[in-house]
Amino acid sequence: MYAVGHFALGYLTGKLAAKSLDVNINLPLLFLASVFPDIDILIPGLVHRGPLHSVILFCLVFLPIFAIYKKRAAPYFVAVIQHIIIGDYLIGGNLQLLWPLTTNTYGFHVGIASLTNIALEWSLFLISMTFMIKTKDIFFLFKHHPSNMILAIPLLTVLLPTLISFPLYVPLALLIPHIVYLILFTIPIIVDLKLMFRKTEKL
Repeated sequence: MYAVGHFALGYLTGKLAAKSLDVNINLPLLFLASVFPDIDILIPGLVHRGPLHSVILFCLVFLPIFAIYKKRAAPYFVAVIQHIIIGDYLIGGNLQLLWPLTTNTYGFHVGIASLTNIALEWSLFLISMTFMIKTKDIFFLFKHHPSNMILAIPLLTVLLPTLISFPLYVPLALLIPHIVYLILFTIPIIVDLKLMFRKTEKL
């Protein structure tokens, strides 16, 4: 699944978890969590969809996080896990889902550039944007927040494929959702950078 599908699913599942547990969410952190497993693309020696796409590994990683933050950690755990067991299990496959117990790979192997995936990602994108507007989360993103700079990482996951086709080519059919996320992630970063420059000018 492309980053836009992971963002949409991460937002929807994380928001659902937050609402059911009655906890607030940090949107930049939620978007980061939704694509975090794909950091393996940038780490030399790590197989993409290998250990960092293991449900077992993330369950262990989140044990101390749950111990400290309790139910407030749930939306971010859900956002990470959806990436693996929904997004990449359905689309692409070849997941080392149960690493380190086994290196066997799992998944449905639906092609990432297939019409099925493009239709799925568009549907998820439209549903998530509708929810973001309805809940006013989209407007919250445009305001100053201490964690807005976290969005630099999600921004790169849509910027690099869109501009230079790294680590994969983005089909023309998904260009609009990629551009929308580029705008959504760029504006809060600019808002925070402007505020930082104003503060330094006053010193």
